[in-house]
Amino acid sequence: MVERRGVLVGGEWRTSGRLGDIPDINPADTAETVAIFPAMSAEEMGDAIEAAVEALPGWRALNPVARGAILLRAAELIRERLEEIARDLTREMGKTLTEARGEVARTADFFQYYGSLGRLPIGDHLPDGRPGVFTYTVREPIGVVVAITPWNDPALTPARKLAPALISGNTVVLKPASLTPLSAWHLVRVLYDAGIPKGVVNLVVGPAREAAKVLLSHPAVAGITFTGSTEVGLEIARQAAGRNIRVQTEMGGKNALVVLADANLELAAELAVAGGFGQSGQRCTATSRVIVEASVLEPFKTHLLERTKRIRVGPGLDPETTMGPVVSEEQLAKVLDAVERGKSEGATVLWGGHRLQGDRYDRGYFVAPTILEGMDPRAFVAQEEIFGPVLSLLQAADLDEAIALVNGTRYGLSAAICTKSLANAHAFAARVEVGCVSVNLPTVGWDVHVPFGGFKESGSPFKEQGLPGLQFYTRLKSVAMRVQV
Repeated sequence: MVERRGVLVGGEWRTSGRLGDIPDINPADTAETVAIFPAMSAEEMGDAIEAAVEALPGWRALNPVARGAILLRAAELIRERLEEIARDLTREMGKTLTEARGEVARTADFFQYYGSLGRLPIGDHLPDGRPGVFTYTVREPIGVVVAITPWNDPALTPARKLAPALISGNTVVLKPASLTPLSAWHLVRVLYDAGIPKGVVNLVVGPAREAAKVLLSHPAVAGITFTGSTEVGLEIARQAAGRNIRVQTEMGGKNALVVLADANLELAAELAVAGGFGQSGQRCTATSRVIVEASVLEPFKTHLLERTKRIRVGPGLDPETTMGPVVSEEQLAKVLDAVERGKSEGATVLWGGHRLQGDRYDRGYFVAPTILEGMDPRAFVAQEEIFGPVLSLLQAADLDEAIALVNGTRYGLSAAICTKSLANAHAFAARVEVGCVSVNLPTVGWDVHVPFGGFKESGSPFKEQGLPGLQFYTRLKSVAMRVQV
């Protein structure tokens, strides 16, 4: 019997929607429906915004220490339920159980980190040149926030937005991707069980076209935080333009790992495989290009192929699996189409490039880890985000050319370099036009207290995570006071 899960509106769990049902399908076995969610109409999603409006005064007035206590309790509950949440995350998204456990653990870290910030100062005392004047600043919540989150990290990304929004005193309407609503349901359920007041957090599930009708245009919405494709993020920014509301976007990337001649080539291959094929390449920070100094290209390829061949593709719940399926038929088609386009533009398939078949794979969306080489740096596969397990192998004459290739796309999220030279490492960090730089580390993996976000068409100026992650969710008020005596 497939479990029917509800959305949450104003503290009320609703298990039916005006537009029918949304099945949550296992991408490793499409015969399994993991859960069923109601498909909400725009009007029903509008109810969630109204509930957030109603709950805002009470939540805003609550002492930040008390708000933080709820988030800290939520972190405890996530850790208590880690196995349950991780298994459901794997079943609905496809990543390995090891990857899912890691994601859920970091999800708890977000609530713990921001919950602890309830005891931080919320303003400053400023000197004033006027006698008898006391001047200070205070940070306030911006109001009702709409959080729109993707399917690739269906627990972590909502937590990255919910935790700073809530500790700041905002109320939230969370719209997860329709492919993976169950992980978001677990988070909202945790907050509900931790004692969050009615209407402070609301969960809506439904078609994107219905969400766009109300979540992006409701006059009560003060901020929209979005993680997803660049095309959708830019469209959200366009729709919000002229309304004087805040928009935060974390969008696409074409992340590069640079391997210089002095690098440890075995380590570089490990980093390329971890960054490129971990989570089936479905990370915004996934390594998509590997730029190798020409003098070591051939020995590096040997290490890269050797490491890639050890990957075991299969269902995420199988303990032997090291790479799961992609999330959907649409995503599978996108990956395979990109490989074919790459071949048509001159690329050669060094490894993989095909859908996997056989009893283990026939009911899922499995694709082989793929390495392409020989393409022009301006080719589609070297320029555009594929969001799948595809590495484009490029060569550069030296560090200067490598940096030019890193910067030669419309994206600017994450980049890494493998080198033993401190001078090269510092030059790379200073000159690459990305928001996140790694040295002898993969392009993926940033702790919750580290500011995260990209440049150019990878994201808006508002950073996520760490203390800067609070800035989007707060406004700064200045107060000058002279007491009459």
